Amino acid sequence: MTSPSWRLDHTAAAEALKLLRSARCVLMPTHQNVDADGLASAIAMSNALAQLGVTARPMVSDGEVPHQLGFLPGIEDVLAYGRDDLPAYDLLCLVDCSDRRRLGDFYADDPDRVNGDVPIVNIDHHVTNDMFGQVNIVVPEAASASEIVADILQAWKTDLTHDIAQCLLAGIYGDTLGLRTDSTTSRTMRTSADLVDAGADPAPIVDALFRVKPRSSVCLWERALRNVQYTGGLIWTELTQDTFDRCGASPGEAEGMVNFLVGTEGSGAAAILYANDKGWRVSLRSLPDGVDVASVAAEFGGGGHPRAAGVQIDGDEDAKRSFVERVGQLARDHR
Repeated sequence: MTSPSWRLDHTAAAEALKLLRSARCVLMPTHQNVDADGLASAIAMSNALAQLGVTARPMVSDGEVPHQLGFLPGIEDVLAYGRDDLPAYDLLCLVDCSDRRRLGDFYADDPDRVNGDVPIVNIDHHVTNDMFGQVNIVVPEAASASEIVADILQAWKTDLTHDIAQCLLAGIYGDTLGLRTDSTTSRTMRTSADLVDAGADPAPIVDALFRVKPRSSVCLWERALRNVQYTGGLIWTELTQDTFDRCGASPGEAEGMVNFLVGTEGSGAAAILYANDKGWRVSLRSLPDGVDVASVAAEFGGGGHPRAAGVQIDGDEDAKRSFVERVGQLARDHR
């Protein structure tokens, strides 16, 4: 798994393992509205740590394990915050989380959980990561957190089992849309090939992430597409809790929609606005050579990648309008 695109910091990897081995129990909370990379990389790491005698428990931070990720090996052992009791953890390992505020209800209910009193191992690939860990392994050049975890586990000399390989390939495929995004490098492809050689099967991953969908998703997409709006160079739509309830859908079922919208001719960026009790959670995308949505998100307290970012917009309709108009202006300038 060698390539000039980036190199793992082996000193940091060794420091992370030393810290993890010192813990009685490691809790691995995911970012809110977790995707394939965020959950699969955590499951893979917990399985590898078990080989080293370390107890690590992945946990979905906002209370619901996404239905569409049910194909992941070991999903049945994942905790859900608010549903399951928290284990007596003495260390946190955050994978694929650029900002501690993105830890959903786990953070919102008690921000002091991640104030540094409990040590944190931070493994991520977002350029906006604020290096909040006692040990930080942050590689913005990597296409996914799973790509980084694959190298970390190799450095730790853990056994690349079928289940670990399947999870890591799912994470890579999820964040690269099946090796199709501009973040995909030859290194990403070589890592994916190594995982296939270890027993990972791309077929069920592609089916689960890109082909098979419940009827509730079709209902959700139909309502969302009916409400598409254009503001400057931004194409966007809004989803409310009432829409999810009427369709019987979960928030995760809408995550792929923003990738669909961003391909609309004449648009420089796309956004899905998810209404919540504070305002709106926003998922942003742009195509290569388009607007840097990470920079836009950072203006409003969010972050992510130049082509994929997220932010929480607090406030009323005026706050929403100001955000949409700002992104629309920037997107129009880049068309």
